Amino acid sequence: MPLHPQCAALLDAVARAGAPFGAGDALAVRSAYLAGTPNFSYDPGPLGRVENLSLPGPAGTIPARLYEPVSAAPAAGRPCLVYYHGGGWSAGDLDTHDHLCRHLALAGDFSVIAIDYRLAPEHPFPAALEDCLAATRAVRERAAALGIDPTRLAVGGDSAGGSLATL
Repeated sequence: MPLHPQCAALLDAVARAGAPFGAGDALAVRSAYLAGTPNFSYDPGPLGRVENLSLPGPAGTIPARLYEPVSAAPAAGRPCLVYYHGGGWSAGDLDTHDHLCRHLALAGDFSVIAIDYRLAPEHPFPAALEDCLAATRAVRERAAALGIDPTRLAVGGDSAGGSLATL
């Protein structure tokens, strides 16, 4: 069965961007990852609110981004997914996963708070885990101010972020 033309075009664009993910220097891989991100972007539609946040972390502030759907929040606050991006522990950030977090908030009708944890190799393990734990604690502690129901808080992510969510 042949590939769908859009899928084939995407794979061609990824191949033109450089070395496959995982090959070579981690900083070169990060650069290739960031260069390919626009190929995965789309507009899922309008949100009620998108706000950049700074959360306290073990090595300073942790950048985060709040996504709220358009619907009215319940009196107790919305359910919330604290989302850790993927990128092989050495790539990815709030912008590379912005479209996905917007889609999750709209499709799930819940808040999403994306966490921009420190990356390897500059910050070896367990720096990313420490950031994710600290950020999740801060979200729980500030739940009322963020319009979140602290009893309906979940963690998740993709790739390295999915691994972080299991820890």
